[in-house]
Amino acid sequence: MENFQFQISRLLDAPIEVVQFCSEKIKVKNVQKGEFFLQPGEVCNDTFFVNKGLLRMYSIDKNGKEHILHFAPENWILVDRSSLYLNQPSDYYIDAVEPSEVLVLSPEYFDFLAENQPSVIAKQNVLLHKHVSSLQRRITQLLGATAEERYVDFLKTYPNIFERVPQWMVASYLGITPESLSRVRKELVRKK
Repeated sequence: MENFQFQISRLLDAPIEVVQFCSEKIKVKNVQKGEFFLQPGEVCNDTFFVNKGLLRMYSIDKNGKEHILHFAPENWILVDRSSLYLNQPSDYYIDAVEPSEVLVLSPEYFDFLAENQPSVIAKQNVLLHKHVSSLQRRITQLLGATAEERYVDFLKTYPNIFERVPQWMVASYLGITPESLSRVRKELVRKK
C-alpha cells in the first residue's frame, strides 16, 4: 500500500497524508496467473493499480485471434475507460499474466480523493489527456509504422516486459505474427 500511496501522491501531486486518508476506499486483491478482472459483456466497475505482477488488456476477434491493447506492469494503472465511465459492457478482457497484487480502486476512491484535495481534479485531467495522446500514438503506429519501429517503441514503453511474457503476446501487441517478430529481432541484432 505504501508504494501505491507514494505513486498516487506523485502522479496527482497530492499530499501523502491525503492519499493515506483516502486509502480506506481501496481493496487489495492477490491473483494467480490467468485470473480475470474483466471479461467481455461485463461492465468495468473499477480501476486497477498493479502493485506487483503484470496484467494485460486484450480483445479476441471473431476468428479467435487475440489483440493485446495494453500491458500493465508494476506501478501502472489499467482500466476500460469506456465501460467504467459510460457504464457500457466491455469488449475487453483484463487478466493477470503472472501472479499479481492489484489494488482495486472504485470510482468513489478518486471522488473521495478530489473532495479532500480539489487540486487533484486538474492533475487527473492532465493524466487523462496524456493517456489519450498515447492511445492516438499507438493507433498511428499500428496504421503506419513498420514492425521494426513498433517493436523498438514497445521496448521503450515496456523495457522489462519482453523477458516476462511469451513472444506470441508481444507479437499480438505489435499486430504481427510471432514469426515476423522473430525476423524483426534477428534483423535488429544483425544491424547492431
